[in-house]
Amino acid sequence: MRAEVDHGVAELVAEPDRPTAWTLLVNGTAQSHVDLADPTHLEFEYVRRLGHVLDTAAPATRPLRVLHLGGGAWTLARYVAATRPGSWQRVVELDGALVDLIAGRLPADGLDIDVRVGDARYELQQLPAGSVDVLVVDVFAGARIPAHLTSVEFVGAAARVLDAGGVHTANLADGAPLSFARAQVATAAAVFPHQAMLASPEVLRGRRFGNLVLVAGRAPLPVPELTRAAAADPFPARVESGTPLRRFAAGARIVTDRSAGPSPIPPPGFFGQPEQ
Repeated sequence: MRAEVDHGVAELVAEPDRPTAWTLLVNGTAQSHVDLADPTHLEFEYVRRLGHVLDTAAPATRPLRVLHLGGGAWTLARYVAATRPGSWQRVVELDGALVDLIAGRLPADGLDIDVRVGDARYELQQLPAGSVDVLVVDVFAGARIPAHLTSVEFVGAAARVLDAGGVHTANLADGAPLSFARAQVATAAAVFPHQAMLASPEVLRGRRFGNLVLVAGRAPLPVPELTRAAAADPFPARVESGTPLRRFAAGARIVTDRSAGPSPIPPPGFFGQPEQ
């Protein structure tokens, strides 16, 4: 089905071999995949990697306080509700009509997911200090990450709401020469002493455009656990941290509100976009 939303056209596409599964596209860009019967099923590669971050953020089944910036179809919020019952979760989505569409067509009743309509950075700044265990940033305007969510001031706001052992994670998209991703690592390093990056080897080597999941925190990150989980995926990923990640970001400038720009335009066909 297709529907007009605040920022274009949304489409929910049924999956032929999974009768309870749907893919959400907005303006032709694949935003989310949800299986209503099995919220633990994470279809997209980068979402699986974000799932690994959530899985390793605390001992199994322990409830978490999770803020999701970027709503889509609330895939990861549903995942956390299924794997960590009793978690406090808030999803922030700018498009109110999209929120209404998802609530009506892909309901998440009884999962205790608080969905707010608003700007991601503004809503982040309204939360009390130390009130979040995991911050998941997965915001795209069309197929690009908005500039105001890429700066050191934004990362500083993220650090403020996280508790001492909290984890900041962001879905990035970039291709050779990976200038955007390198700058995002350098920017996170200006705020958080510990960082890691999950991505496929082809993307890390700049051989193709793709997703990179950035993880950062004040406390040491569970890199061995993330490495094992990412390596066991159907499409394995590498985890870079420590000296290799510092080399990856060497020479990159820290992004500020004054210098920030959106992520690169993806090539035709990426994110489910039609060929031009």
